[in-house]
Amino acid sequence: MKNSTLNFRHLYFFWMVAKEGGVTRAAERLGLAVQTISMQLASLEQSIGKQLLEPQGRRLVPTEAGRKALSYCDQIFLLGEQLQDALEEADNGKMRLTVGISDSLPKLIAYRLLQATQTMDTQVRLVCMEDEFENLLADLALGKLDVVLTDRTVRAGGSLKVFSHLLGESDMKLFGVQRLARKYRRNFPESLHGAPLLLPTRNNALRGRIDAWLVERKVRPEIVAEFEDNAMLNTFGRNGLGMFFAPSALAQDIEDQFGAVLVGDAPELREHFYAISNARKITHPAIEAILNEVHSGLFSYTAQDPD
Repeated sequence: MKNSTLNFRHLYFFWMVAKEGGVTRAAERLGLAVQTISMQLASLEQSIGKQLLEPQGRRLVPTEAGRKALSYCDQIFLLGEQLQDALEEADNGKMRLTVGISDSLPKLIAYRLLQATQTMDTQVRLVCMEDEFENLLADLALGKLDVVLTDRTVRAGGSLKVFSHLLGESDMKLFGVQRLARKYRRNFPESLHGAPLLLPTRNNALRGRIDAWLVERKVRPEIVAEFEDNAMLNTFGRNGLGMFFAPSALAQDIEDQFGAVLVGDAPELREHFYAISNARKITHPAIEAILNEVHSGLFSYTAQDPD
């Protein structure tokens, strides 16, 4: 293998056969003869010295070596598709920004940040992917994403070569539907003892700070539910299942979109927002527009210069 040149055309045929589950279906999709696909698959397996596909009933499925090869093919050909899209958009005077959005980041914050890309002189095509933080970092390191927007920094000493840029921070407030707000607004935060709360799960950066805030005030609320996804948490809050914390910058949006009103201020609680990139210095024009939006003071949270 090390002494041979990998034929990417053959590799692409393997990828299609593995995805389609058979040579015939892959040939139909590619508009090629079955014999052509079969011959080139055989050439690929001969060149690398490993069997990549084996029959299972009426289907062809990857062997152990084939599954490993398939995971690399997914990365290779996804990047190839992105390259073609980027070149086409460049010809049309457009710019592409592929953004990973952490599932714990308030979606309204993500929207406000990304809104800056739509006021640029160059038209920006946004491609937004939502996932767990670790998965997004892996995709960023592989070049599938241009930037990750999240509520936490990258752990120092990690194996991934990515960099955290602090966008800013916001103090927090507690929100709830009118019924809950009327009941628990008086004597806040002491009133939260036994009160129904919706909280992020313990792997969320904010959760530890909320727990410490509650302990310091010697209140023990009833934790009704915990969520990894911030949008799901807000949805349950909108339906009155419990009260929830959110950045003060979003107070009006939360009232408008979720019908939730202010229960009490928690200025000691702060949420941080980061842009994670592959480079220590941001160079992508669309990401620079996001940073400029933050630094212009259009948000109520305090913006800081990135690392």
